[in-house]
Amino acid sequence: MRPLNVLDWEYFHNTVRDWLTALAILVCVFVLLSIVRKVAHRRLLRRAVPTVPGARARESLVTLVVRRTRYFFLSAIGLSFASLSLTLPPRWEQTVRGIAIVAFLLQIAIWGDGVIGVVLHHYVAGRSTPSGDDAGDGGAASRTTVAALGVVARIVLWLLIALIALDSLGVHVTTLIAGLGVTGIALALAVQNILGDLFAALSIVLDKPFVVGDPIAVDGLGGTVERIGLKTTRVRSNSGEQIIFSNGDLLKSRIRNYRRLRERTITLTITLDQTAPAKAIARVPELIRDVVQAQHGVRFSRSHITIPTNQGIAAETVYVVESPDYTAYMDAQQEITVGILSRLRETGASLAAAGGVTIIREQSSAGPPVDTGAPAKASGGRENRP
Repeated sequence: MRPLNVLDWEYFHNTVRDWLTALAILVCVFVLLSIVRKVAHRRLLRRAVPTVPGARARESLVTLVVRRTRYFFLSAIGLSFASLSLTLPPRWEQTVRGIAIVAFLLQIAIWGDGVIGVVLHHYVAGRSTPSGDDAGDGGAASRTTVAALGVVARIVLWLLIALIALDSLGVHVTTLIAGLGVTGIALALAVQNILGDLFAALSIVLDKPFVVGDPIAVDGLGGTVERIGLKTTRVRSNSGEQIIFSNGDLLKSRIRNYRRLRERTITLTITLDQTAPAKAIARVPELIRDVVQAQHGVRFSRSHITIPTNQGIAAETVYVVESPDYTAYMDAQQEITVGILSRLRETGASLAAAGGVTIIREQSSAGPPVDTGAPAKASGGRENRP
């Protein structure tokens, strides 16, 4: 015979009073955690801009964790506390435990997904600058490749969470993990070239040997970088056509980045007539020094008479153009050459008939065009770089 008090009626080894108490605990815990979440989110949004370096990133992560806390997770916490006040069969306890574990792991996956997005966003924002490292492209190449990295990181995160959840629920995942490992190795071997280019693109974005807009030269080919993709990098050559480099092959090559050029060191050699008097030849370095020092934005380094050759006696001069601008370099070279030719007769010396004036520069069969600030091609010569 049942008790007269309805609260003393028993269902599934617990009285109605116990069930109502558990329900009250569930509701109270859920409501309390929901209020805390809402208040914390509002206060974080109203906080002033932090002045401590790195505080903004930490605050963004805390705000994200609070904002992405889901109500099913709060309900699972309330259910766990409520179950403590009940006497449940082992099967029911296992069910409640499984629900709590799945909710907790799912919430961790949601938090992790958001943290990955925030970290990658702050990384791209911190690396994207309108300087020589970014060429004013706003970090487009960085965003493209880092976004791909974020997709890979999220896939790995969700796979790990799924495997942990299955293992916690009693599913044997050892065979599944072994199968995934073998499949992963087979896929990696099948697409190793693609993976190599993918990691090379990641290396280019993180290390930044060049960015979009930089004039570069690679193995005799040169131009301006138009796009850095996941597998290839596209360069607009000096003659107009597009050159496509594999990212893996690109990193294995010697890359000349002319955007990073700060100043130009030039070696100028003129060949003098060896029949001229020794005193006249000895005055040539002083004359050249005066001509070079008269130029604005040019720093004189040295000028000497070198050993005689079959063509005549060489006078070697080294000077520095204190500007990466190619037009400034050519203007200075023109003024110096004309100045030497116009004043050479003052010394009593003259150019060798078969020699003339030679600009020795670093050989580059594919230097960038004039407007990019890179040296033009000079056959049979070299340019000394600082």
